[in-house]
Amino acid sequence: MQEWIDVHCHLDRLEGGAEKALQDALDAGVQRIITIGTEPADFPVVLELAEKFAPRVFCTLGVHPHDGVKYSDDVGAFLRQKATHPRVVGIGEIGLDYYYNQSPKEEQQHAFREQLKIAAEFGLPVEIHTRDAEEDTVQILSEFSGTVKGIIHCFTGTDYLAQNALDLGLDISISGVVTFKNAESLRNTVKNIIPLDRLHVETDAPFLAPVPMRGKSNTSAYVVHTAQVVADLKNVSLQTLSEQTKKNAEKLFFKLVN
Repeated sequence: MQEWIDVHCHLDRLEGGAEKALQDALDAGVQRIITIGTEPADFPVVLELAEKFAPRVFCTLGVHPHDGVKYSDDVGAFLRQKATHPRVVGIGEIGLDYYYNQSPKEEQQHAFREQLKIAAEFGLPVEIHTRDAEEDTVQILSEFSGTVKGIIHCFTGTDYLAQNALDLGLDISISGVVTFKNAESLRNTVKNIIPLDRLHVETDAPFLAPVPMRGKSNTSAYVVHTAQVVADLKNVSLQTLSEQTKKNAEKLFFKLVN
């Protein structure tokens, strides 16, 4: 039986509510979901979801680069306080986004570094968002080489980013973007650069619904469509990919098995 782990989902934002999304996910073979905190206001929300829907739902807490200006010492103290919570499996979604620049670059970089320090301090993996900021992302991650593990989530970058992330000990997570018609470069990266034992699948729901669900609000159940494309690219069966990505997720997000 195939068992999937959606390593990046915004469960609090899914159409129809969390309970329906969880049932649909279960019907599709998605056994566990990591729901993502992106800014201080949603921390209590994702924590409540992870507690309410245990043991199937876990969460991360972090300040997204769009909200870099909201990072503060108080936020850092809260992250440290919750880092040992049994349902908090990582720090994220953190990183850099120079495409939208909704927070100044300096604020983004400061928040990124401070949260990487917290991840290193508590031995937690990170979920990283990076867009149009590959060189700075690699530079900052290199400062934490050997001390922080995690994933580049919803990877849509270049082979340069993929190879450097792998060299720095990070894994790579693939979303529904890999199914898009114009994503040939990404498919080549998945096929040729990312090893099977460093690979994850995610939805980033409610965003980026995969083909054949394009145009719909994404949900965790749709991760199977992304997985099928990834399995084909890696020339393995869906069952093999299921077993390997489960193993990868449990190794990286070690609280998934506690």
